[in-house]
Amino acid sequence: MTGQDGLKGEIRKLLRERNAVMLAHNYQRDEIQEIADITGDSLGLSQEAARCEAQVIVFCGVHFMAESAAILAPDKTVLLPRLDAGCPMADMITADDLRDYRATHPEAVVVTYVNSSAEVKALSDICCTSGNAVNVVRSIPENREIYMVPDRNLALYVEKASGRRLTWFDGFCPTHERLKVEAAERAREAHPDALLVVHPECPPEVVEMADAVLSTAGMYSFCRRSEAREFLIGTEMGILYRLRKENPGKTFHLVSRALICPNMKLTTLEDVHDSLESLSPVVTVSPDIRSKALSALDAMLRVPRDVS
Repeated sequence: MTGQDGLKGEIRKLLRERNAVMLAHNYQRDEIQEIADITGDSLGLSQEAARCEAQVIVFCGVHFMAESAAILAPDKTVLLPRLDAGCPMADMITADDLRDYRATHPEAVVVTYVNSSAEVKALSDICCTSGNAVNVVRSIPENREIYMVPDRNLALYVEKASGRRLTWFDGFCPTHERLKVEAAERAREAHPDALLVVHPECPPEVVEMADAVLSTAGMYSFCRRSEAREFLIGTEMGILYRLRKENPGKTFHLVSRALICPNMKLTTLEDVHDSLESLSPVVTVSPDIRSKALSALDAMLRVPRDVS
């Protein structure tokens, strides 16, 4: 056993020796997803980290995701193989930005996308995911002002889908922002029978064109259930690995080659191996930040799945 196969074997051996579980986000490299114990979206993986019996969590994703795992599983060691794997959108809003807003809008309900730092979550009233954001907003009393951070595109989508009036922070995902109408139109011309499925982090004019607007978890479910045989996928290219694996009789096209997140592609098998061997780098969240951030996450988890 040599090369990549040998490295995968060594990683599996270290996972057993360290009583560790390997979690991989849907946007990770194919070979990372292939060897992971669990793949999924950021919140789902963090919840798995809290539920599983492993003492060590190897989180193949970006920094805010490892923080969420540390918030939900404070008694476990959370490793982020590449400490420099950050999220530009999460970095666009700081705790000071949110403190300044709250000082001038004390009555507003702050809804924070899980793609944010622990410090920002700690200053929020409730968190949301791309999949449950509409339900979270609908759960808030109609007389309350709502402020969404940090993604303006998600907020625009949620405002339209929920029928609620929102204000928002002017952040965005650089990867999804690169998906332009022209690229979507070219993809549709090339594949006229395909359904266009996009993420709500995409620009609103692209979202408007889509046949379905879904989170990554929603895309897996939609494409699995759909009778369509061909799909145009408008989110980070890493999702194609599992879509193709789960739907061997269907065809998936990436809408644009620009849909690649450099941060999500940083983590390699070598990084995972080295992290397990040294049990570093460790991601932690201070107790005071953790308790406040956990309150915002718990508030989200209490929202019913269907809110009219």
